[in-house]
Amino acid sequence: MNRHGGPHHNASMTEELPLNRPQSKTDLFLSFTFLALQGFGGVLAVVQRELVERKRWMTPAQFVEDWAVAQILPGPNVINFCLMIGGRYFGLAGALAALAGMLAAPTAVLLVLALAFGSVADLAWAQGALRGMGAVAAGLIAATGVKLIPALKSNPIGIGVSAAIMLGTFIGVSLLRWPLIWVLLGIGSLACGWAYLQLTRQANTPKAAP
Repeated sequence: MNRHGGPHHNASMTEELPLNRPQSKTDLFLSFTFLALQGFGGVLAVVQRELVERKRWMTPAQFVEDWAVAQILPGPNVINFCLMIGGRYFGLAGALAALAGMLAAPTAVLLVLALAFGSVADLAWAQGALRGMGAVAAGLIAATGVKLIPALKSNPIGIGVSAAIMLGTFIGVSLLRWPLIWVLLGIGSLACGWAYLQLTRQANTPKAAP
């Protein structure tokens, strides 16, 4: 018997546990500061691990939905996301606290690293390090995507349609080189329409008597 379980087991366990919430605006600021300082190479993986698995501020399904909204809004995904989370719990003050945590310490670190890296940027080992981190970032993003797939079980459009949408998006962006705005408007509209139909069908389906 597999005692540890795989991604599906971990996701279902995470869904069943009670949710927590940030205790204060200071908690928001410190949490997003700590999160941002870990975001070397792939912030998506860090955000998912910290807010879903460790802090339990949201379920995997909620994370997928909120991150999707953050992606389609203008601006950096993680900034949009932290504003949404902060605003959800403490309004405008919470959004600003989360934003400050996401930007303050990383900006200071970035300035120091930029000054230090400027003197060695042309060296072979520095170029190799940058290329190596690119591979790590790709691996982190892929691993996080696989871990979040079980959360689609509770999505009204279903795993099969979700897989078709993901495949269509990949083909449109990576292979056909369509502009992102057209992919969002085209495939995104189809996905939203299908989700609306499924939710309407569920709402109109009479529930079985206990």
